Amino acid sequence: MSEEARPSSAIDKALWVLEALAEHESLTKIASATGLPKSTTHRILQSLAEHGFANPDGTGGYQPGPKILTLAGRMLNRFDPVRQASPVLQRLHDQTGYTVHFAVLNGDEAVYAAKLEGRKPYQMPSRVGMSLWLHTSAIGKAMLAAMPDDVVRGITARTGLTGRTPATITTQAALLRHLGEVRRRGFAVDDEENEAGIRCVGAAVFDHTGHVVAGVSISTLTHELSMADAEELGPLVADTARDVSRTLGAPVELLTR
Repeated sequence: MSEEARPSSAIDKALWVLEALAEHESLTKIASATGLPKSTTHRILQSLAEHGFANPDGTGGYQPGPKILTLAGRMLNRFDPVRQASPVLQRLHDQTGYTVHFAVLNGDEAVYAAKLEGRKPYQMPSRVGMSLWLHTSAIGKAMLAAMPDDVVRGITARTGLTGRTPATITTQAALLRHLGEVRRRGFAVDDEENEAGIRCVGAAVFDHTGHVVAGVSISTLTHELSMADAEELGPLVADTARDVSRTLGAPVELLTR
């Protein structure tokens, strides 16, 4: 996009160059990515270098400077995924009225980090801090589906595939087939696989590195949510997970699948 077609404040231009610096080294490519003249791009890069946000590489190109890493480290120390996700989770709760969970990946299991109780006269048997198996839950299966099959095999070999209910998937071959369907749809359904009488719909959440780190789900009693209804709500849960991923800085290509 040409410089004339974009906002032209000095701050805008500096931010465009800083963003392009994350992917390009040469002055020509940075200028092309930002749509700015080479002279303007060079001037901004020199200023960024003076403040430690860029490093000249001695061949006419630039690398990200140490100040970027310093700021990133400080920001990550203050970054709270649950706080970032809260407005999006609240929106899903308002839209469905069902219990909404946000769970984070912790080794070979997931841990509930947030729970918004549904607008029903009963409560789900879950609590913040509770661990759950990945192969039995909608959130967990959504996370597994975001991993390569060899990683899934490693996790299930370590944890086993114990059945919590008669509906739990308990063989690796069946689980891998099921995860292929989850990947195709973009969401997972727990059809009484973790708790008898409870049906859930979940989708995976990704962080700024593009790795799966968490999941979002809605849960309620089976008589409140048929399988047809669960599949109809799946895209809404997947959209919510994408919005949470966006707040965590997930790469654009993961948000447009």
